[in-house]
Amino acid sequence: MRRVAELSLEPSPNPLPGGEGQRIQAVNTGLDQLNAFSQEQAEAEFLKCCGSQRFASAMAAARPFADLDELLTNADSIWRSLSSEDWLEAFRAHPKIGERKAAVAQSEEARQWSAQEQSGTNDAAATTMAGLAKGNRDYEQRFGFIFIVCATGKSSEEMLAILQTRLQNEADTEIAVAAEEQRKIMRLRLEKLLQQ
Repeated sequence: MRRVAELSLEPSPNPLPGGEGQRIQAVNTGLDQLNAFSQEQAEAEFLKCCGSQRFASAMAAARPFADLDELLTNADSIWRSLSSEDWLEAFRAHPKIGERKAAVAQSEEARQWSAQEQSGTNDAAATTMAGLAKGNRDYEQRFGFIFIVCATGKSSEEMLAILQTRLQNEADTEIAVAAEEQRKIMRLRLEKLLQQ
């Protein structure tokens, strides 16, 4: 069984105190716990990372995972195999950019992760926040779902510019772009889940 320590991992954007060795140990421990959970417990954990029930069920059924790479590879494959309805279900589990509450119930961890991911809006100018609010409304009216972007490390101005650019997309293009952004979020959250 290949473990995380054998992988060439890029440094985590949010490394745990104590350095890479402790991060790897935390990931391995988290992976062991995730593999040991019942189907129902594992589904609840995967729902924290992606709000699609079908995704969570498939990931729980795909266990055990030998290492982080296998978990992420399976997650990518399962995500890409889902229908657009499953993607939309996942999108609804996120608050709109600049807001704190999702359309559907979130776990405490998912709420905290959303707040961390959207921290670029914490000190945003009022005009930027107004632009995001209007852009969110325009986007949802145009496409029928909320604007999804992997907000980690992005400023509110960057997110607003991305939103305005994506408003120009055709519907078929945009759902694929949004699904890819959700995949990026899901991968970050899976790593966070294992490091708890």
